[in-house]
Amino acid sequence: MTTDSNRPIRTAVAGFGLSGSVFHAPLLAADPAYSVEVISTSDAGRQAAASARYPGTRLVDTPADILELAGELDLLVLGTPPATHYPLAKAALEAGLDVVVDKPFAVRSAEGRELIQLAARLGRVLTVFQNRRWDGDYLTVRGLLDSGVLGAVTRFESRFERWSPAVAKAWKAAATADDGGGVLFDLGTHLLDQAVQLFGPATVTHAELDARRPGEMTDDDVFLALRHESGVTSHLWMNMLCAQQGPRFRLLGSAGGFTKHGVDPQEPFIVAGGSPLDPEYGIEDRDWSGLLGRDGHLDRLPTERGEYPAFYRILAAKIHDGGTASGLPVPVDPASPVEVLRLIEQARALG
Repeated sequence: MTTDSNRPIRTAVAGFGLSGSVFHAPLLAADPAYSVEVISTSDAGRQAAASARYPGTRLVDTPADILELAGELDLLVLGTPPATHYPLAKAALEAGLDVVVDKPFAVRSAEGRELIQLAARLGRVLTVFQNRRWDGDYLTVRGLLDSGVLGAVTRFESRFERWSPAVAKAWKAAATADDGGGVLFDLGTHLLDQAVQLFGPATVTHAELDARRPGEMTDDDVFLALRHESGVTSHLWMNMLCAQQGPRFRLLGSAGGFTKHGVDPQEPFIVAGGSPLDPEYGIEDRDWSGLLGRDGHLDRLPTERGEYPAFYRILAAKIHDGGTASGLPVPVDPASPVEVLRLIEQARALG
């Protein structure tokens, strides 16, 4: 099935928690290439919020209800808990839909490989929402590497640390590693993806996985050391009980270094009621600029503008250009998130 480029891509969003309400629905609604036709959530409060924000959108209780409407849709976006990603993506592909899966792609790398093979066999577009490839600070780091100003990079440090002493979501409180629970599957998926995108294939050489918070079923405090085939060493921290946060990024090279604090502003901007269409969207305050150079010779480097909308812009071009028959890329090749899952499996074996 090729989507008519003269009409919007008819899209359903499964789930209206953080993923659906803060990332997918706002980005889709801001892009004229899409129409948000259906949102599924069984929570009455979330249904009311979805109805108020997207009054022309049909509300259903479950992803299964969306699949019953597959003949009226083109694309399904999965913002549901990780353990549901594989079965729902499989069912959606078999129903003739293109599919966006939020991270983590699946709970097991074998499941991800199976979905890739299924999508190829059915001629469907399949991609994974690794949105933090479009964080402003990540784009800044990538630009520094492309410029060569750091020289030969030897060490990469990356952190997602938060002060969240209570496990807030019911599904997270009950989720084990087999369900895709824990911070390694959550924030760790982003950190691993970014490290591999920047420095290439890697192996986990050391892993520390701990559960610090009362009621945590899996892990909420993780440290990983990676050795990339390129020779770079990556150290990655993810922590949900961090009272004092370290730098978001720190890179050391033969010609200089770069240190950056703070977190990309796109998510909190939407949470506060902003839109991706607002002129100030994605722009970080200059006070959070990173430091480039070496001690005694440091310069402020403003952060590039974040651009989560690029994900859906690239996807629309792919679908409208003929889907799998098009030579255009998907925004995220799902083979890369499979490699992230493989690294998570390595980490669990070590930790």
